[in-house]
Amino acid sequence: MPAPRLELRGVSKSYANGGPPVEVLHEISLTAAAGSITALVGRSGCGKTTLLNLAGAMDFPTAGEVLIEGRSTSSLSESQLTALRRRRVGFVFQFFQLLPTLTVLENVELPLLLSRAPRSAGTALDRLRWVGLEDKAASLPYQLSGGQMQRVAVARALVHAPDLLIADEPTGNLDTTSGDQVLALLRESAARFGAAVLMATHSAEAAAIAGVRVSLKDGRIVAIDRG
Repeated sequence: MPAPRLELRGVSKSYANGGPPVEVLHEISLTAAAGSITALVGRSGCGKTTLLNLAGAMDFPTAGEVLIEGRSTSSLSESQLTALRRRRVGFVFQFFQLLPTLTVLENVELPLLLSRAPRSAGTALDRLRWVGLEDKAASLPYQLSGGQMQRVAVARALVHAPDLLIADEPTGNLDTTSGDQVLALLRESAARFGAAVLMATHSAEAAAIAGVRVSLKDGRIVAIDRG
């Protein structure tokens, strides 16, 4: 059987900050297969964002292993980690994080330019067409609504067809209609592009699209709901 797109094996994370270590995550184990959607749910401060950072190789566990496509992130060099993030992982954030001086098309194209992928403009335009914003290609981010900016962010996250899509409160800054549009795109990103979607959310509507819902409390998994 193929390896899971993402696997966390007994992952713990502590921060010292000059004093006694504070454990933020404690022995977290989970897997995410291609085409799956996993929601992390729980109160603020329960460890959701820390877990996303570990899963996306933006940070590293104090104990345990994070594997993306079977490769332990802790074993990779800086250049290998950079390549992994650019080619294998896509990120969607609550506050969009579009570059304000770049056009919509340039924002979507940027990951491909950084990884020196061929035909980057055409691929970026195809992703914009997929999220229904081809007509906004020449616009700047400030000219878009919040929902449109998040759809651009989804297009950017998927422009390189990543194995893993990390979404941190993707509907947290949106109205209901815009949030529903973004959730539909996340569902399709798993179905069409085969991404393993790992999403942190406070929204019951967002969590409902996930095949697996992982409840966290004080850095520990307290329940896993499948189906």
